[in-house]
Amino acid sequence: MYLPERVGDQVRIGVALQVPAPYATLIQATRARLGDPMAKVVPPHVTLLPPTVVEPDRLGDVAAHLAEVAAGHPAFVMSLEGTGSFRPVSPVVFVKVVQGGDSCAVLEQAVRTGVLAQDLRFPYHPHVTIAHELDDATLDVAEEAMADFRATYAAGSMRLYEHGDDGMWRTIARMPLTGPVPAHR
Repeated sequence: MYLPERVGDQVRIGVALQVPAPYATLIQATRARLGDPMAKVVPPHVTLLPPTVVEPDRLGDVAAHLAEVAAGHPAFVMSLEGTGSFRPVSPVVFVKVVQGGDSCAVLEQAVRTGVLAQDLRFPYHPHVTIAHELDDATLDVAEEAMADFRATYAAGSMRLYEHGDDGMWRTIARMPLTGPVPAHR
């Protein structure tokens, strides 16, 4: 996982849609069984803002920005199914987002405005990582182990995480998605 360097008392944050239990428990257990050291420190999630450093006095502005974004976007159905990989570009195996990906992309673009405006290292692709930076044989096992995985749930909030000095990502704020549901024709 790419972690931008902190300077002084900067805080490293990220924004994501958390995968709920029992699905998160299965993903995390699989990741741990494969020997991925991130299994214990990164909860299963779909990233909306990759690791980013901010000055601690800007956290209030960040939280206000995220609350505004959340208030403008409705909750939506998220379905995960099967696996994919970013290999050979990046040694990552993931569970695919098969429903809700468009909503994730709209939300991600809104998050990356204002105080959180930034360019991405890679094009945005909603997914749930199940193995990262492991050898090819283990990545193959990960891809096969979760190939039949399926989950459907309501994505009802996004979370602001802080990356602690102990390597753990912890929720510091939860923003419910309360925007109006678009009318269907």
